[in-house]
Amino acid sequence: MAEVEKTRGLEAKGVFFRYEVDESEKVLALAGVDLEIRQGEFVVVLGPNGSGKSTLAKHLNALLLPDEGDVWVFGMNTKDPGLTWEIRRSAGMVFQNPDNQLVATVVEEDVAFGPENLGIEPGDIRTLVAEALKSVGMEAFSRHSPHHLSGGQKQRVAIAGVLAMKPKCIILDEPTAMLDPSGREEVMKTIKRLNQELGITVIHITHFMDEALYADRVIVMDKGELVMSGTPKEVFSQWKEISQIGLEVPPVGQLSRRLWSSGANIDSGTLTVDELVDELCRLRSQT
Repeated sequence: MAEVEKTRGLEAKGVFFRYEVDESEKVLALAGVDLEIRQGEFVVVLGPNGSGKSTLAKHLNALLLPDEGDVWVFGMNTKDPGLTWEIRRSAGMVFQNPDNQLVATVVEEDVAFGPENLGIEPGDIRTLVAEALKSVGMEAFSRHSPHHLSGGQKQRVAIAGVLAMKPKCIILDEPTAMLDPSGREEVMKTIKRLNQELGITVIHITHFMDEALYADRVIVMDKGELVMSGTPKEVFSQWKEISQIGLEVPPVGQLSRRLWSSGANIDSGTLTVDELVDELCRLRSQT
């Protein structure tokens, strides 16, 4: 597939947001966030607990509105109440617990829920459901009960439910947090394929550092601010800064840095298993 043109998609300008603790106290969650995400981009947002990453995600779907500043979703200002439904249709949301998004007793009925609420004709809904399930590799489970599926399968059904709405963007708020390593991998591969093959913009909020390696760009948040932005290699090369805000470089990155520190002539910025194998093979060929 030809590379998708990455045009302007979602923007935040000077966004401040405060949660109300009680009548006399508010907690600052977003502190002047400026962000631009291009259409077709795969962006991972990292940050320690309380950094504001989930709050930002909810702003990009109009679940929350800024106290100050503006958020645009494909040219639509989230403060315009007449655009809320279209914004949420354009930027679908997938949450941490898939059980909270499963509303039917049969997989295909669950995926059809969104299109039915849009008033789409039944024949067209069947097509949308079939396409969505095929996109996430769950077409063989269309007549199964979603509650009997594995965690990874449930999350893929939840993603299919969003895809059936034909969104331009999928926002995933820690969708792998409750999954085992196998489930995490199947969900991440599904998300990456949707981005590459369908050109869907992906914004993936996570606390798993290795999931950032799937991204075009990584954004790091701390105390309600965007503190880093760049490719995975650019961001994780700043290992001291990453450590200072309570995050870690992915495991292979930690290993490659230890090898480099011990005198091995390898790239200390190596982040994936394949890259590390290449580096070790190169090193061996030199001996």
